Amino acid sequence: MTDDHPEPATPLTAELVEHLHTWAGELGFDRIGIAAIDLAADEQRLDAWLAHGRHGEMAYMARHGHRRSRPATLVPGTRSVIVARLPYLPEPSEAARHVLADPLLGYVSRYALGRDYHKLLRRRLQQLADRIAAWVGPFGYRVFSDSAPVLEKALARAAGLGWIGKHTCLIDRQAGSWFFLGEIYTDLPLPAAPASATSHCGSCTRCLDICPTGALVAPYQLDARRCISYLTIELRGAIPLALRPLLGNRIFGCDDCQLVCPWNRRTTISAEPDFRARHGLDAAALVTLFRWSAADFDRYTEGSAIRRIGYGCWLRNVAVALGNAPRTPEVLAALQSRAEDPDLLVREHVLWALQCQTKELTC
Repeated sequence: MTDDHPEPATPLTAELVEHLHTWAGELGFDRIGIAAIDLAADEQRLDAWLAHGRHGEMAYMARHGHRRSRPATLVPGTRSVIVARLPYLPEPSEAARHVLADPLLGYVSRYALGRDYHKLLRRRLQQLADRIAAWVGPFGYRVFSDSAPVLEKALARAAGLGWIGKHTCLIDRQAGSWFFLGEIYTDLPLPAAPASATSHCGSCTRCLDICPTGALVAPYQLDARRCISYLTIELRGAIPLALRPLLGNRIFGCDDCQLVCPWNRRTTISAEPDFRARHGLDAAALVTLFRWSAADFDRYTEGSAIRRIGYGCWLRNVAVALGNAPRTPEVLAALQSRAEDPDLLVREHVLWALQCQTKELTC
């Protein structure tokens, strides 16, 4: 039996898997599954994506090589992967649509409205690992939650937790796609679940049609260089001029493709208190956000995923949204207040926004 193919279930491992489902539910996960570690087909798709340069400036995607697609290379001795799923939608999707429809409000991706999910998921996964150790004794493992070179969606699909949709998010027929993923790489030879390789997207192209920047260049193909999540979160330099008007009022991430997905009609609101919106960021006025000082940014984003982009990129994003907003005295005054901002990145985007507001540019 090779490392790529976990051994068939024994009475011991079958009983452990039953316990895993029980323990996961007690820890707040809505589903877990066991994945085999053969991701050869996904590795080929990753290599092609990188070869086309669609990762943009995310050099770490290429730097880690095949450790991302070969779990036993990242963590030697890995025999199987436990994948857990945690729903995060903090409010009905109608509330998100309301914000998107009001160009004077700033839209923050729903996953980032509450506390940073990385720590919460890793803590819960560690608690799950502790329960496993209490039952089987010491074992080899590492816990991940978007914190290492891991092909999370491929592993989740291999664990039977759903399929990867045309928008490249994982979808479950019952739960939709509003959930976080976390993994435990382990040396335990656990029996893999039947993979959910079959797509149920059918002929639907709503996600491709709605994408504001055309980042979904084809079904199941994302060009990150055009993705609003990449532009507002990963990109540290200037947002390309041609794409700025297409961002609308999206200042941190984008959920459009999930908001139109028919499978998300069944999504329930997360019961996790830490994922609820904090500091009014679910529907905050752009001019209010643009007045934040560096100290305000640090205070209001403490413990939030937003913190990682830094104050300068935050102001850059809000400036673009103000440039796209209707012209009002408040919008103009907010932009003019930062026309001489010491941060050159911020100043350049403010100037662009002012030119849009004064019609010196067609934005």
